[in-house]
Amino acid sequence: MKNPIIGITLDFENNGGYSKFPWYAIRENYLNCLYKFGAIPFPLFHQSSVNDVLLKMLDGLVITGGNFDINPCLYSESDKGSRKIKDNRTKFEIDIFKKFLETSKPILGICGGEQLMNIATGGDLIQDINQSIVTEIKHEQINPRNEVSHEIILKKNSKIYNITKKNKIKVNSAHHQSVNKLGKNFISSALAHDGVIEAIEHIKHPWCLGVQWHPEFLITESDVAIIEDFVKNAL
Repeated sequence: MKNPIIGITLDFENNGGYSKFPWYAIRENYLNCLYKFGAIPFPLFHQSSVNDVLLKMLDGLVITGGNFDINPCLYSESDKGSRKIKDNRTKFEIDIFKKFLETSKPILGICGGEQLMNIATGGDLIQDINQSIVTEIKHEQINPRNEVSHEIILKKNSKIYNITKKNKIKVNSAHHQSVNKLGKNFISSALAHDGVIEAIEHIKHPWCLGVQWHPEFLITESDVAIIEDFVKNAL
């Protein structure tokens, strides 16, 4: 049995922190959670011209989150609370996501990655949850990211329900935006108690799932099940 090679998108900064010059970044657990289940993570720099080559060599795709928001002009909205914009990253991720969507290779969108997939298929976002809905849930949780903070409800007979075998799970939470109108062929498959969409899945693709939390931390049995099933479907 081979070790599937999983493309995983990187965050990008022009300067500051690690270097005075432009640099890519990714948290270690994004990579190690894939390696734990037999996959080889392959970080992807933001160059769309090589995406056709990558599509042939990769067995799956993870679109990660990061310290940025997607430009609201991509979903015909004015700025209503969006924060740092990274257009080059977004352009690259939309391109490679659309290419993978035409295959049967598994796709996992995490946090901002879920939002990217929804926008790429014609959906839109709530640009700032606290400005748009009344909620007691802190979607940008105060406690550390490697701890859960609130409960979500999984819809029965959805892919994520079938993977986790649970109707309710606890998740970590690090976002101020969320999916609003769903993109073409996406359905919502998990909700927070305040109605915020926590997971989406594609009804035409065999394994295309977006989650609003960060399962790469492998905090719960459900996180483990999601990552393990993703890797299994890349074989």
